[in-house]
Amino acid sequence: MDAAVTKILRERFGFESLRPLQQRIVDRVLAGDDALVVMPTGSGKSLCYQLPALALTPEAPGVTLVFSPLIALMEDQVSALQKKGIAAAYVNSTLSRAERERRYEALGQGEYQLIYATPERMGKPAFVEALQRVAGGVKLLAIDEAHCITKWGHDLRPAYQDVGEFRRLLGCPPTIALTATATARVREDIRATLGRSETEMPLFAAPLDRPNLSLEIEEVWDDDDKLRHIADIAQELPGTGIVYFALIKHLDQFAARIRPLLPDHEVAIYHGKLDAKKKKQVYDRFIAAKPTRRLLLLATNAFGMGVDKADIRFIIHAQVPGSVEAYYQEVGRAGRDGESSRCVLLYSQDDLAIQQQFAEWMNPSAETIHSIAGAIERSQHADFDSEEVRLAVFGKGRGDNRVEYALITLAKLGVIEPTAIVDRYRKIRQLDDDDIDADEIDEKKRADLTRLLDIVKMVQGDDVRRFVLEYFDLEASLGS
Repeated sequence: MDAAVTKILRERFGFESLRPLQQRIVDRVLAGDDALVVMPTGSGKSLCYQLPALALTPEAPGVTLVFSPLIALMEDQVSALQKKGIAAAYVNSTLSRAERERRYEALGQGEYQLIYATPERMGKPAFVEALQRVAGGVKLLAIDEAHCITKWGHDLRPAYQDVGEFRRLLGCPPTIALTATATARVREDIRATLGRSETEMPLFAAPLDRPNLSLEIEEVWDDDDKLRHIADIAQELPGTGIVYFALIKHLDQFAARIRPLLPDHEVAIYHGKLDAKKKKQVYDRFIAAKPTRRLLLLATNAFGMGVDKADIRFIIHAQVPGSVEAYYQEVGRAGRDGESSRCVLLYSQDDLAIQQQFAEWMNPSAETIHSIAGAIERSQHADFDSEEVRLAVFGKGRGDNRVEYALITLAKLGVIEPTAIVDRYRKIRQLDDDDIDADEIDEKKRADLTRLLDIVKMVQGDDVRRFVLEYFDLEASLGS
């Protein structure tokens, strides 16, 4: 690393040197090459593109584009960069139209060194036009939470699957894809989506093992048993902890029952159906909690990616997660300060049915998708939401989420599109018979169920840690 880059590292980020893995990644990116980075959150992934973003600026004009699926995280990162005197901004759905247009204008004028955006922004003509006006164009493309690209991962974000084509539209700038966990198949799919080979985009991976985390499985028989385990662990350990649930209704039930058992704790809840203001309040309280404060957060996986709090002392899974990837990302949020932390999965075989149902919801059949598209086509309304479609297709009393996932599929196909109102859509065209591949849907469902079977194998095995390390198989292909 040359003196100019070292100076930026010291003066802007406050570090005298990089860790060896960070150094290798930064050197590769500064040389104009691509990299696939697998490192735990909190281990310095962001610096691997933020430092090159600044170091490349004196060479030529241009901007670093960062795609992130997490609005709260991008806002936090931009705020931190701005405090360092770095010209950074974000564009997402939380901004007013006037503010978005102001930032588009500033972007086009070359006023930003880094611009953060959600992947859905690729479909907004004003955003694309602003990028195309930047003198020097996009000089570096960073894709955070890159596992969201792949349909074989545990956290698919459909808009991310367009990032390869968008990269080509930008002129194929040097690209760095970053994530905390990725199996060999997910890594292969990330590269395929981006149009890169393993040689063109080698893997740079931090050691996966976290010796300070105790990975435990406790078999439980009913909700009362679960409740006792949660209360005992929260009482035993100081500071903050997270209890993960698969279903909101169970989360709410446990929150009501756990509060009387933990009178010296603040018990908070977080899930996807909370309004944005409440989510931010809970998130801010959790992140700001001091080690002496006893805070227990009951959450779904809506509270997850990008949560960077060093002193989480325990993670409890009150219900079985859907995959080993989800499990290890979630337990990986504990103990980032290097201190001992407990990670306990409360295993009940009955909970497997919840994840099996999720696999059904996430992969609606071709027949279901066609039925929903037909109902939309017959509708006399200009726009609609999922509940209106659910009533039209299934009637009352169907409390499942197949409609939501079918709408995501139809939006991806361009049959419908989101309106300016959250969770509402408008119809664009009729669904054609050959738009839906029933075999591909079945293959995706089988893959989801196989990943759930891997969780069962992990639970029933002798050594959770060894199972996880073998599952991700990172040693086989590390970048040089």
